[in-house]
Amino acid sequence: MSDTATHERWMLAALAEADAAAEVGDVPVGAVLVDAQGNLVATGRNRREERGDPTAHAELEALRSSVSSDGWRREGSTLYVTLEPCPMCMGALLNSRVARVVFGASDIKAGAAVSLYRMAEDPRLNHRMEVVAGVLEERCREQLQAFFKDLRARKRSS
Repeated sequence: MSDTATHERWMLAALAEADAAAEVGDVPVGAVLVDAQGNLVATGRNRREERGDPTAHAELEALRSSVSSDGWRREGSTLYVTLEPCPMCMGALLNSRVARVVFGASDIKAGAAVSLYRMAEDPRLNHRMEVVAGVLEERCREQLQAFFKDLRARKRSS
């Protein structure tokens, strides 16, 4: 399977997680963590509203779910996420030694992979990771836009 096909396959799984977040009123961001052999390790979705926790981002939920008796390091793994990670999430990905982050939609206001910051390539940090941007970007962006359009419409009709 080509890199493009592999990335799209896992991004579709992340989009399904994002759908699940939206169903309970959370911003539709989903993530899946895949090990170096291409096996699914963990999934995550935004749960900030559901849990009342500002740190319950999809990326952190996936990392938390991946912790096992093997430890917390995720060397060689790839995290697929529908929205570019924020600084908090990029920090966690770097600290957990994730090898690659693949995201769909850019986040010009809070993105810390390529848009606002470039944490993955910062030589001052003790780890670097590959960043792949724009996988199924239009679909990821449309999912977010539809959610916020619906949210604004509901607020206007209240």
